[in-house]
Amino acid sequence: METFLDYLKVFAVGGALCALGQVLINKTKMSSARILVLFMLLGLVLELAGAFGYMKEFASAGVTVPITGFGSTLAKGAMQGAKEGGVLGAMAGGLKAAAPGVTAAVLFGFLFALVFRSHSKKT
Repeated sequence: METFLDYLKVFAVGGALCALGQVLINKTKMSSARILVLFMLLGLVLELAGAFGYMKEFASAGVTVPITGFGSTLAKGAMQGAKEGGVLGAMAGGLKAAAPGVTAAVLFGFLFALVFRSHSKKT
């Protein structure tokens, strides 16, 4: 039963983030790219404020899998890099922290492109 509740929390928080994005698309003139940047900045600000850790503890993948998790990772890496190397360390730290996720996305995208036949969407 505990596992079911964990899945329910992940689904509820992740679904709420997606629903918020859909509401922004439907009710504003924001493009999806701007909404992605907004969500990434939301994750970054929540990490800087110290609230992202609590959200991650409660909803785990529900908050880390969407783009908010990427913003949090960038902020965490930049803060660690700033401690170690000042301003240049902050710039490099964010990239260093995000590199494994970006590398995985590129690698798996490439592998799926080799396995499956991609084609343009016909309108």
